[in-house]
Amino acid sequence: MDAKNPKTLLDLAIQSLLRNESVAIQALQDMPRVLFVPLFIAAFEGGHKNVLSEMVKVWPFHCLHIGSLTVQKPQHELLKAMIENLPVRPSKNSASRIPKLRILDLRQDNDCKTTCPEVRTKEPFCFHSCAYSESSILKIEGQNHFVNSESMIQFPRPVELLVDLSLDGSLVEKEFLVLLISKIRESIGSLCICCQDLQVDKLSDSKCTLSILDLNCVGQLSIDRGSLSDITNVLSQMDHLESLSLSKVTFRSLSGKVFKNFLGHLRHMNNLKKVSLSSFCLTGHLDRVLRVLPPGLHFLYLSFCDLSYRDFRFMAQSSQAFCLKMLNLSNNPMYWDDFEPFQTLLVNLSGTLRHLEINHCLINDTAISVLIPALIRCTQLRVLCFASNPITMPMLVTMMNNLTPLKNLKYVIYPIPVHCYAVWPFQGSIDRRKLALVQLQLKVMLELAERADMTWITYLE
Repeated sequence: MDAKNPKTLLDLAIQSLLRNESVAIQALQDMPRVLFVPLFIAAFEGGHKNVLSEMVKVWPFHCLHIGSLTVQKPQHELLKAMIENLPVRPSKNSASRIPKLRILDLRQDNDCKTTCPEVRTKEPFCFHSCAYSESSILKIEGQNHFVNSESMIQFPRPVELLVDLSLDGSLVEKEFLVLLISKIRESIGSLCICCQDLQVDKLSDSKCTLSILDLNCVGQLSIDRGSLSDITNVLSQMDHLESLSLSKVTFRSLSGKVFKNFLGHLRHMNNLKKVSLSSFCLTGHLDRVLRVLPPGLHFLYLSFCDLSYRDFRFMAQSSQAFCLKMLNLSNNPMYWDDFEPFQTLLVNLSGTLRHLEINHCLINDTAISVLIPALIRCTQLRVLCFASNPITMPMLVTMMNNLTPLKNLKYVIYPIPVHCYAVWPFQGSIDRRKLALVQLQLKVMLELAERADMTWITYLE
């Protein structure tokens, strides 16, 4: 027993009960409601699959959330068991404990308790229930006016399963899909599967899974590989998207019908706060994308997009880029001599920008000298990443001298100065002794600036 955190009598009683699963399962029918939550937590952490399966059947509250419980590979079987035993149709047995569970939430959320406080004015009540699906409890019961148990005989008993899905084409995903389809058939239309965070590795391999989801529930969508036409078809089923991340998207032309249709759907996504377009060739066409995005955008990721001088000039004047908190422009080579558009962009963002990444952009000393006056105006900046750029040691020292007064800036990833390379930018040609001297000098400068709260690091690929 931990002397610093001694177990309570309740903890000891629950552990004793779980040592005999058959007794624990039998006790569920008469167990006081107040004991269900601590027993559930202990059973989940202890991997008691059979106990959890039975607890779901007789759960005495309207909702059950994984919340802050850690879900790793060993717990996946526990989650499957909970789904398998989720009561999606009214029970016909005469057990004394009638199931009340209407919302099973398998998403991890450190701010979410195991069950929500019950409010008499709205049955069932849950702070995390689905808000958008036409098959959600709130929508169905609002339409059918469920006010008593007798009406439950006339209409299906709506139940919600809240999940975050990562579709990677693995065997685990395929098994999970079979389970969901089986549960949907069992429910005869009463089960609503709500996925608010959806990640897809390869869209062409995940169409079957997407077909059983209500995509209108999705708030965060990430697709790593897919054709733009297929992606646009998915977006057409989403009205409440807040975060969109697309990478390695294939399409024929920025002037074609497919790209125009894609922009047409983006235009109607007024809730978007985060947009990431990686490896998405937009040379000379960034203006067309920015024009259809909402002006309240907070996060913009445009790495590997081959942005041109024209693109930067438009972005510097775009209202869609005036409230950004995070901007990632990494891996867009900046060959031009005039950095005034980029400087203007930083000035416009000086009151909001917290995170800036400009790694692998071929930014040299001349460009940095132009950008420094704008950077020091970014008083909200917390993270700056400008690794793998051809910067000399004197300019790096100048950067540190100018940035240490920024009290909110805590984390900087800087480039290895060019004098540390035999041949820039080949990592294998780095002189480790020279790099060590650079790191020591920056450490001393931080100490002299009394910035123990600030970290400057570089990395070797």
